Amino acid sequence: MTISMYSASVPVFSSMLKNLSHVLAKGEANAAQRKIEPAVFLNDRLAPDMLTLTAQVQIATDHAKGACARLSGRDPLKLEDKETSFTELQARIGKVQDYLKTFSPADIDGSEEKEIALKLGGGEMKFPGMQYLLHFATPNFYFHVTTAYAILRHNGVPLGKTDFFGRG
Repeated sequence: MTISMYSASVPVFSSMLKNLSHVLAKGEANAAQRKIEPAVFLNDRLAPDMLTLTAQVQIATDHAKGACARLSGRDPLKLEDKETSFTELQARIGKVQDYLKTFSPADIDGSEEKEIALKLGGGEMKFPGMQYLLHFATPNFYFHVTTAYAILRHNGVPLGKTDFFGRG
């Protein structure tokens, strides 16, 4: 049995965005409980050369919406990357979740060999659709979701693996 491109994209991204929303909610609640200004968490990073929690969420959502759009041949949903609060990050996740609901299997299935071209760092990368999804978009998405989780965990938010997988 094979898995469809739709099944490997929209439901996966949707599920993990729900989990990311849960993790952010726990982070916001923990900041309030400990009387920590939310910006402390939102602007923190794991290392000086890494991006902030806010940027991690923005990029994770960008990969989710971008992958589905590119595989289907649509223009990706445009978002401005100007979130400065947990509420605004939650709204961003909600917008992307709603956008993902607009895709059907017919929109994405059959895109395994579709050429996906990305302009990155002044150059261009080209992938067949399946390689793009499985070896670029999905790993990048998980990297940024995981890093957002790790930033909050590093700041003492009581998160566990069950939270990452939406069961906490």
